[in-house]
Amino acid sequence: MSNGWVMPDEVLRDAPAYTPRSFELADLELLLSGAYTPLSGFLSRADLAGLARRGRLADGTPWPVPVTLEVPGDLISDLDLENPLQRALVLTDFEGAPAAAVDVTDAWPTRDGRYGVGGAVRRLGDGGHGPFQRLRRTPEEVKSLLPPGRVLGVIADRPLHRPQLAQIAHAARTLASHLLILIPVAEQGPDGMPPEVLVRAVFAARDRMPPATLVAVPLARRGDEIRDALLRARVAAAYGVTHLLSTGDMLSGGGPRVLVPRELAYDNRDGQWRWRDDIPPRNRRLALRPDEIEDLLDRGFPLPEWHTPPAVAKELSRARPPRRHRGVVVLFTGLSGSGKSTVARGVADALRESGDRTITLLDGDVVRRELTKGLGFSKEDRDINVRRIGWVAAEVARHRGMALCCPIAPYAKARATARAMALEAGAGFILVYVSTPLEVCEQRDRKGLYAKARAGQITGMTGIDDPYEVPTDADLVLDTSEMSIEEAVQGVLQHLMETGWVEPRLQPA
Repeated sequence: MSNGWVMPDEVLRDAPAYTPRSFELADLELLLSGAYTPLSGFLSRADLAGLARRGRLADGTPWPVPVTLEVPGDLISDLDLENPLQRALVLTDFEGAPAAAVDVTDAWPTRDGRYGVGGAVRRLGDGGHGPFQRLRRTPEEVKSLLPPGRVLGVIADRPLHRPQLAQIAHAARTLASHLLILIPVAEQGPDGMPPEVLVRAVFAARDRMPPATLVAVPLARRGDEIRDALLRARVAAAYGVTHLLSTGDMLSGGGPRVLVPRELAYDNRDGQWRWRDDIPPRNRRLALRPDEIEDLLDRGFPLPEWHTPPAVAKELSRARPPRRHRGVVVLFTGLSGSGKSTVARGVADALRESGDRTITLLDGDVVRRELTKGLGFSKEDRDINVRRIGWVAAEVARHRGMALCCPIAPYAKARATARAMALEAGAGFILVYVSTPLEVCEQRDRKGLYAKARAGQITGMTGIDDPYEVPTDADLVLDTSEMSIEEAVQGVLQHLMETGWVEPRLQPA
């Protein structure tokens, strides 16, 4: 049964709808659940001014960070802020399903035709969907399950290995407290781990913890460590946490007391984790760094049992298989005529011959005929073209295939978007810059485009009257004016083997 607010049909029918950005949707869910108590909606200008001046809302209530919603300006023109029946704004999820309504009582211009809006929020429908919905409990639901007394909170934004589990067990034992694990699920973790993988990994460590309650919380990072720490402490307090075990630079901000654990190390004399300084150096093994863990997984090596419980290691290896079994996007970029398509086809042919990888070749000209037909060569259309290619390539890589893409991709921002899509899909990304000089590309001019551009017959030609932004983040640079196509293909294959994306092969005699 729905616990949401049912708006009058005529109001709901006529109200404008908008899909917020991911972090705004996360804030919305926390507002609706009561995790942002005492807030009842997005902050107004008066609240934001009070927050900036003295860390308090307009009514004097202490609050640590801005909780804001920004919408396109044309939506505001459809609202009458003086009329309660004509100021509702429906917020939808990414699939367009209504999630909540904002009673917009304040609106103001922010930037580039966008407006900030403030007002109370009410739930529409029966809540969200997605993995582990049963763990997305409200603070009131969670507090009703907690035993009386102290509650030790842990915000598990990374998998829990043996050193973290030892710190948690020691703190819970010292406080004689119940354990509440809060798992952020609004976005990928700081190491790029998808939230559903993080939940599984934390659950895999449950038999190594004291008695615990686990909750999934849509906490999103704001890019400011102090604000993130203050807000996390505030949300933890809303869930009933009295003491919060720090997993980094964390502040309480008037919330639960924050405990900063001492650094532990592994004592190889008896296999226990102890305070680092209590172990002789010759018997001390420090915890693995995140990059060391990722390197072991990328190379297909098992995580050592002294550091990681086997059940946790199993989940991590499932989510991050060796690179040779994981999806990857290889984006070739360069001027028209640079040789990028020819090199990409050579790489695709060689990999198909070996049979080690499933290959999808997304050639720029073919893509424009099939996937992006109708797009022109304006900057906006070029960006859309690369974005669509990046999305398809990321989906190929999500399912452990290798996508070879060879658009011109002249703009750094669009290339960065393609990289971000691949990484968000849990795949790798390799940028190959085919740096063949413009004069060589013009000499080749197989399609006659440069000649037409020089004659003024066409406009928007990259390198002539439209810029090409030279990559500063390329993983591999090839100049086909200084090497043969065969050498360029071998260079790419060698890079793929050296970085672990392709199984090394013995060269035939």
